[in-house]
Parts: sequence; C-alpha cells; structure tokens
Amino acid sequence: MLDQRDLTGARAALIGRIDRRGRLLWSLPKGHVEPGETAEDAAVREVMEETGITGQVLAPLGTIDFWFVADGRRIHKTVHHFLLVCTGGELSDEDVEVEQVEWVPLGDLPERLAYADERRLVEQVPKLLADSA
Repeated sequence: MLDQRDLTGARAALIGRIDRRGRLLWSLPKGHVEPGETAEDAAVREVMEETGITGQVLAPLGTIDFWFVADGRRIHKTVHHFLLVCTGGELSDEDVEVEQVEWVPLGDLPERLAYADERRLVEQVPKLLADSA
C-alpha cells in the first residue's frame, strides 16, 4: 500500500507482528481470500483490515509460497501481493493480529521488511509506478 503514486516521498504501509520468539517483524499486509472474492478484492480488504487504509490495486507484485507450522500441523500458504495506492482511511493498528502499523519510506523497505521474498517483490515498485503514470 502506497500513500501516493509519485516516488518523491512515497511511503508504504507495513504491519508489525510479534513472532514466536517475541520479536517485532515488519511485513507487507496479507491474508486469505474469502469465498467469492478475487485475489485483488482480498488484498484490498486485508490491507484495510490490517492497516485502516483503503486502496486501489495498481498492479500485481507477485506470488509467494511458504510453509509454516501451527498447532502442530504443517501448513502451505500462497500469498498474492499487489501494489495498491491509498485512496483513504487512517493508519490504525486495531486489528488483533497486528501489533503496529507504520508508513515507511520506499527507500527504507529493504532494511525494514523481515522477509527476503517480500524485499524482492518491492524492488519492482519504482518501475511499476513509472509504468502506471
């Protein structure tokens, strides 16, 4: 989620969650697709739920597949990420799954994002913004 299309001063909304070791890890908002939703609809809904910000999809960023363990079960998750531009709302960490939310300058994303696969996805944001201008 970007707060503006112009790269000058553009920021992305990140969410901070506490991991099992008690560390605050920053990541892109994400979640599951509800029945009847497209991946794009789910992205807009999840960003709003996790950050309080409403947005419009500009372009796909890519898909990330990963495995994790929950309740003793190994779970496979596929996440479709999209570049969104902010259309309204107010940054909020009211979602119970989110510890903190923050607007982060685009140039700071590589050092803030906890996951290498998400860092790779956001590398393409400047080009996608230029192409959508």
